[in-house]
Amino acid sequence: MALTLEQLNTADAASAVQMLDGLYEHSPWIAQSALSQRPFTSLAHLKHAMVRVLEQAGVQPQLDLIRAHPELAGKAMAAKSLTAESTNEQNKAGLTQCTPEEFAHIQQLNAAYNARFGFPFILAVRGPRGTGLLKQEIIDTFARRLSNHPDFERAEALRNIHRIAEIRLNDKFGYEPTLGNDVWDWQEKLAQHSEPGYIEKGQLTVTYLTDAHRACAQRISHWMRDCGFDEVEIDAVGNVVGRYKPAQDGGKYLLTGSHYDTVRNGGKYDGRLGIFVPMACVRELHRQGKRLPFGIEVVGFAEEEGQRYKATFLGSGALIGDFKPEWLEQKDADGITMREAMQHAGLCIDDIPKIQRDAAQYLGFVEVHIEQGPVLNELDIPLGVVTSINGGVRYVCEMIGTASHAGTTPMDRRRDAALGVAELALYMEQRAAQDGDSVATIGMLQVPNGSINVVPGKCTFSMDMRAPTDTQRDAMVSDVLAKFEEIAQRRCLQTKQELAMKAAAAPSNPALQTCWEKAVAALGVPVYRMPSGAGHDAMKLHEIMPQAMLFTRGLNSGISHNPLESTTSDDMQLAVDAFSHVLAQMSAQ
Repeated sequence: MALTLEQLNTADAASAVQMLDGLYEHSPWIAQSALSQRPFTSLAHLKHAMVRVLEQAGVQPQLDLIRAHPELAGKAMAAKSLTAESTNEQNKAGLTQCTPEEFAHIQQLNAAYNARFGFPFILAVRGPRGTGLLKQEIIDTFARRLSNHPDFERAEALRNIHRIAEIRLNDKFGYEPTLGNDVWDWQEKLAQHSEPGYIEKGQLTVTYLTDAHRACAQRISHWMRDCGFDEVEIDAVGNVVGRYKPAQDGGKYLLTGSHYDTVRNGGKYDGRLGIFVPMACVRELHRQGKRLPFGIEVVGFAEEEGQRYKATFLGSGALIGDFKPEWLEQKDADGITMREAMQHAGLCIDDIPKIQRDAAQYLGFVEVHIEQGPVLNELDIPLGVVTSINGGVRYVCEMIGTASHAGTTPMDRRRDAALGVAELALYMEQRAAQDGDSVATIGMLQVPNGSINVVPGKCTFSMDMRAPTDTQRDAMVSDVLAKFEEIAQRRCLQTKQELAMKAAAAPSNPALQTCWEKAVAALGVPVYRMPSGAGHDAMKLHEIMPQAMLFTRGLNSGISHNPLESTTSDDMQLAVDAFSHVLAQMSAQ
């Protein structure tokens, strides 16, 4: 018999502790302490309360908890002395049916891990979907995490323990993140489409107007029709557009969506999460036969990453009238122009100006996106409300000194270009840290024609600087450029710099941001506000209408643009619930 929150909230202390028995391996004190915060408004509220208890407990209790867990496919499993919960989890992952070779390999990994960290390897083997990881995924993760820093690995073990507890709690309460599972499944199915040279390796690559890209567009459009959208089309640049009409003709629309193209060998959720979350919401409205005072327009933007052609934000840019005709003559690596690719895909180039949106017909733009960073993951918070998309500048630079013999040139006579850039890089790190949420990066650094025995006479490098407001960004850029010149003068070097890109910050619309905040609070999880360091389609729509974004936590340190990019169906469910709450708020206005 599944528990209910009402039963938990009203039970006496001893009974409540018993209800939550087994969530944390041999550690009932975590749930016991969290129960002091009753009543809980949601399972997410309870989950986060337990996260905070462990966070505040200190290092030694955390280590004790980790050490209370059995090894994967270890001695306890062989002796059949696992807890019922652990037995169920290891069985679902197939660990109870290991071949002798697999069992021996896992034992070697267990021994190496324990020797390095002093505690057992912890992994939520039921995985992000709750249905169980493949054995090879488990072994690969085991091997990868062996190289982590001990402090990081302790935190990663705790994050996996919280995920284990989350799934066990779901089981106790008979809770299934049904819509989150659907969103997860859509993304898994869409990831079956990838380009030649990548698909054979199990890698995901979908660039603008390739066969894989066009297959994705068709699949999204079919799913939109299945969800009950009134109108579905693939527009003149390849955007997939679904419109769910308002209760009365003439009503405005809420615009939402994200991109379905990927970087090369990328992740499954970057962009695509922002298409499927609102699709799930529209499907539920359709199932209920419900219309809102406004319509919902979901756009799967055809291009955001700039991988095949140098035309980043092409899909969202076209909607605001920012499609540059000269892009049509760009050639990809195979010499195919964008014009030829669009004609081959059956797109009507002459219709591109017609898809520009009239901002007066829209309430604004909202976007759900995986965070693509480590912050929410490290805080163990499932959702983040975006305050601004950082403005950024990029420079391509040179530091020029004198190449000379590495053995005969005294240290006080050198004009070393590499050391000049090294000093600048360290200053950029310090300067960005002063602002807290500014970032500065030298991502490319080369010594042209460098030799092992030659003092570098020239360095070419890039600078990327971003901040939540243009004022903050510009102040940092000014300081860095001034330091660039000061270092050069002091070291008798010369400089060159070329501005390669400048993008304005896109602060969230206060009203829309407040909608996201109220939605997150209603779910019973903390309202965490944060800037977005990455660029998003919302940046383009910001130029003509109000916008605000919601982030979902990523796993594996929040890594993105990488096959390890991941998030859970439980967090996806929270994103769907938050989006539905925003729709309800806007309907009541």
